[in-house]
Amino acid sequence: MSGSASIDELLSFEEERPRPDGRGRSGWLGQALRSLAAAAAVVVVVIVALRAVGLRVSLLVLIAGVVALFAVRRVVAALAPTPLPKPRPPASAVEDGTWNWGAQDALRRAINGWEWPLEWSNTRPERFSTVILPRLQELADERLRLRHGATRESDPARARALLGERLWAFLETPPRRPPSPRDLAAIVAELEKI
Repeated sequence: MSGSASIDELLSFEEERPRPDGRGRSGWLGQALRSLAAAAAVVVVVIVALRAVGLRVSLLVLIAGVVALFAVRRVVAALAPTPLPKPRPPASAVEDGTWNWGAQDALRRAINGWEWPLEWSNTRPERFSTVILPRLQELADERLRLRHGATRESDPARARALLGERLWAFLETPPRRPPSPRDLAAIVAELEKI
């Protein structure tokens, strides 16, 4: 576990939503075929353009170059930062006292970042161990690092003493089923005491 994650990173969660059009496993195949068709089209256009000006390039080199460009484009798109949230309009000097429930604020985003994965772990219990538990472990490590200068990995004995036996056992051994909301609230309260 890396101790360099910030609280914002720990509280953010993004997961691909199921597509409403019902495309399942065949989606990647269609995407691969579209990519191959686009690469073939680019190769044909480049060959025609080069031949028009009287240049000849090896077909293998040209195909490798186009495929490399498509791969770089895909990697750059995957690593692109998320867009910034839309700026809020300036608050008026006199507010009418009503709450704008449609506004997206950081607190609502953080709450949803935990609410949705917890909700999904009710229908698929294995998701708790693969999505929620690692985030709780990172959160515990971050709090230990910030407040006590240690993590579970760097100083296990000290971390165990600071966390307590119940929280240590919960973080180190994945539960067979997701904890109840009451148990999870107790665990979070123990995390907050660190």
